[in-house]
Amino acid sequence: MDLKPEDIILEPVVSEKAWKGQEEGKYTFRVHPKANKVQIRQAVERLFKVKVQKVWTMNYRGKPKRIRWYQPGRRAHWKKAIVQLAPGHRIELYQG
Repeated sequence: MDLKPEDIILEPVVSEKAWKGQEEGKYTFRVHPKANKVQIRQAVERLFKVKVQKVWTMNYRGKPKRIRWYQPGRRAHWKKAIVQLAPGHRIELYQG
């Protein structure tokens, strides 16, 4: 599958654990479910112009949810990637 870097990296994950990881050079992103580690590495390097050292990925199942009284449903499944940058590299996610 041929994905563009803009299609692979969907959004940064904002959580306390993700913020703590940034001190160690680890950044967390929500990514396209069919993207592999090589594609994620190349997308981060092209979009943010940094050097990636390592990539971890995790698949999450959508939580079951109820709509009104009994109509069963679930949230969408999604994929998360944690990217460790080479020493000396940083990403400015939130500017201004």
